[in-house]
Amino acid sequence: MRILVLGGTVFVGRAIVDEALRTGAEVTVFGRGRTGAELFPAVPRLIGDRDSGDYHALGRAGDWDAVVDVSGYVPRHVGQAMAALGDRAGRYLFVSSHAVYARTGVGPGSDEDTPRRPSVRDTEELSEATYGPLKAACEDDVLARYGERATIVRPGKVVGPHDPQAGLTYWVRRAARGGRVALPGRPEQPIQLVDSRDLATLVVRLLRDDRPGAFHAVGPAEPITLAGLIGTCARVAGSEVEIVPAPAEAAPPFFPLIRPTAQWTAQQRSPARARAAGLPATPLATTVADVLAWDRERGEPPLEHGLSPVQEAQLLGA
Repeated sequence: MRILVLGGTVFVGRAIVDEALRTGAEVTVFGRGRTGAELFPAVPRLIGDRDSGDYHALGRAGDWDAVVDVSGYVPRHVGQAMAALGDRAGRYLFVSSHAVYARTGVGPGSDEDTPRRPSVRDTEELSEATYGPLKAACEDDVLARYGERATIVRPGKVVGPHDPQAGLTYWVRRAARGGRVALPGRPEQPIQLVDSRDLATLVVRLLRDDRPGAFHAVGPAEPITLAGLIGTCARVAGSEVEIVPAPAEAAPPFFPLIRPTAQWTAQQRSPARARAAGLPATPLATTVADVLAWDRERGEPPLEHGLSPVQEAQLLGA
């Protein structure tokens, strides 16, 4: 297969390119060329900028059996990419988000037919309020243009090596230190994480099978709670922890993986359709071990969100 990846050098795109190459596909990457210059030296790179609308390199290139859009966040990104491609793409797979779904009236086990939030087109400012509706508008545009040649993948929280967000990395690192662990949330909160490599495998299989439709990419294989996740991280690291619940209001905002009770069902979506289409389920302990090794190898740089050791000690003392 000849696959074009719009974005492919940071995290999710990187995993997709790696998996596509592993299966023997011919891959081309389109992006700004600012990250991952050392990655995939044999892969052709088309340099452009979706924010500024620079698709000149893409307009002059060849054709592909499939396009994977990892970096489309607003309808303009998707519309301009499709216009530049013209009729030179067989299938268009758009990597969307669970943020497209309505946040109320949804129970555990919701599937891909769950009602979405109303789409938004009058802004390009990405925020908690607009991210999902903008992604919904992108989905609509891909479906309108490609019809049965459109595929939508809606990942849950993606984790794994090279993850630029704190997410799982915070808890892996924190559990490895052992001791009393401040949890500014409820231990029984459900968690859904998908390994980036499992997501990549699903994407490539959907392309190879030429399969249309929408698919959840969620994991792990067995349901797990936040307390269970921390315990798994500790076991993998060979440490012992004591979870100490703390008031959510005492913690910094955007705390890794913590969700309000009203959003718990969004962590319990059905993976059945994606599993049937080929989504694998890497054991959570394997993902944790790989994140721990990667984080240590890179020197455990500061994380954007979470508690520093000093902050945590103060919270535990209070």
